[in-house]
Amino acid sequence: MDVKARMEQLAHELEKHNYAYYVLDAPTIPDFEYDRMLRELEELERAHPEYASPLSPTRRVGGEAISEFQKVRHVVPLESLQDVFSFDELRDFAQHVMETEPDAAWSVEPKVDGLSVALEYENGQFVRGATRGDGLVGEDVTENLKTIPSIPMRLEGAPARLIVRGEVFMPRARFHQLNDAREKAGKPLFANPRNAAAGSLRQLDPKIAAARGLDILVFNLQLADGAEFETHTQTLDFLRRLRFKVIPYTLCKTADDVVRAVQAIGDGRYDLAYDIDGAVMKLNSLAGRARLGSTAKFPRWAAAFKYPPEIKETVVQDIVVQVGRTGVLTPKAVVAPVYLAGTTVTNATLHNQDFITDKDIRIGDTVKIRKAGEIIPEILEVELDKRPAGTAPYHLPQTCPVCGAPVVRDEDGAALRCTGAECPAQLARNLAHFVSREAMDIDGLGSAIVETLIEHKMLTNPADLYQLDYAAIAALPGQGKKSAENLKNSIEASKQNDLWRLLCAFGIRQVGTKAAKTLAAAFGSLDAIMNASEEELTAVPDVGAITAKSIRDWFSSPQSRDLIERLRAAGVNFMAQQQVTDRRFAGLTFVLTGALSLFTREEATEKIEQCGGKAASSVSKKTSYVVAGENAGSKLKKANELGVPVLSEQEFLEMLP
Repeated sequence: MDVKARMEQLAHELEKHNYAYYVLDAPTIPDFEYDRMLRELEELERAHPEYASPLSPTRRVGGEAISEFQKVRHVVPLESLQDVFSFDELRDFAQHVMETEPDAAWSVEPKVDGLSVALEYENGQFVRGATRGDGLVGEDVTENLKTIPSIPMRLEGAPARLIVRGEVFMPRARFHQLNDAREKAGKPLFANPRNAAAGSLRQLDPKIAAARGLDILVFNLQLADGAEFETHTQTLDFLRRLRFKVIPYTLCKTADDVVRAVQAIGDGRYDLAYDIDGAVMKLNSLAGRARLGSTAKFPRWAAAFKYPPEIKETVVQDIVVQVGRTGVLTPKAVVAPVYLAGTTVTNATLHNQDFITDKDIRIGDTVKIRKAGEIIPEILEVELDKRPAGTAPYHLPQTCPVCGAPVVRDEDGAALRCTGAECPAQLARNLAHFVSREAMDIDGLGSAIVETLIEHKMLTNPADLYQLDYAAIAALPGQGKKSAENLKNSIEASKQNDLWRLLCAFGIRQVGTKAAKTLAAAFGSLDAIMNASEEELTAVPDVGAITAKSIRDWFSSPQSRDLIERLRAAGVNFMAQQQVTDRRFAGLTFVLTGALSLFTREEATEKIEQCGGKAASSVSKKTSYVVAGENAGSKLKKANELGVPVLSEQEFLEMLP
């Protein structure tokens, strides 16, 4: 590959990873690999400036602001830092600075792995907080930042206007608690604390951010009207006095002192309560910083030392398969104990069959292992020259190791999933979904009481709900006769639910609330759906081939048939209360926006579906109509931009039967 083609390839790859990291908060490669690619491109651009693009990732500060939040232009840019990867490079950087600043002293600080923000104060009051974004324009996340207890809302003795920069992070202990809770709830796990912190701070609902347990360390004074300081460390001490939670620092007089401080931070990084992805050396003199200035991308007076990931060798002793609460089969390598990144590792994730096959991982192999994001142990590669004779390729089982039901591969990914409706591994998750508001809507059956009933062997599958011993429930800790009676009433009432609720409660892949309503209205009874062919199912609007196959596979399972017959015997309703007879909206998609006065959102959606139409949440070129109430916002604007017809409530009412 010639030089120009290689530069174009690197630029393309880096932009792709920039988007994944900064916009989606879902990094696809380790930071160390990204930094190496960026370094290669920088070196090629210096050697071949004729091929350098003005849009190169080397000329960008970071990512783009997400449009869901109001954009904020930073008064003082939030610059990124030049990276160094060895102590020789660190000394060279210090020497270069000392050519201009011979008496240079340095502040060395941990580089917290989180999300950078600017906090603005006016007359001692917190008025705005914004993410870094691209360094010049970020996102207004003020309300979410207010939920972080370590951010002071009011300051005493502060300048009239103050802007500070900090790093929002999720403490490691809180990260593990959050992932444990998400696993129990059958939700996807966060890859690392940085990912969790970024996702939490960008929640549109501040209540969610408040529940995530975020924290912050302030590391720079951006602006302080009327205040004068000579050094960076003076500003940190000043901010600490203002009650900010400030980054710890070590003041160094020489490059050798800096090296020792960086080594000390690296040696103790696994004892910290938070993750770091390096250490930062900053010129302490503020006047010296002003003299040195900045390049187009980063200041000339600071650098970030990146620690290489620790990699060890170990042996795969076994491969075990776990079945999660969502039915996904997850393979795990049991490895010979090895001390890695601060803990003793005995297991490593293998993700899925594709991962195992691509790396050809076998029991008995010697492998290189590291912690992805310094958290999750993963296998990098197999040492093929150390492979013992007689090993065989590993393949995941074709039946669930817990219940024996067939497993299927997700149509949109590499995961294998158990299809068993009564699989014990999925029991808590299946029951929680079965009784949820969008399914059978059984009040009084929260996750805690479900777990208690499972623990006392009162529930082994959803049909057991209709054969509970309420006297035994009343005797359970925290329950009582009244609670048991209320629960009985809720469960009995659920027997009369519309068919679509039962369909949704089954948890069939691809069949959510909307699909369940469509199917119930089209077929009228559970037996009709159960006996329908894939061709008959795909004839229903919005039911494609993949959904039809999921439905047929689920109803063909002996476990599903057993569940259905037990529910039938218990008297659960199998009939649709309303079938679609007037199909005037067939093939049409409506979007509701603004405050409706003639209907609630739920009522309008129900009327659309009763006439064979579809209610969507976002406007696109495929939208047929937008129904706009008062104070309609961005959806109305987009409809006008796309030329989508807009209806008033009265006009919509006139279209109904």
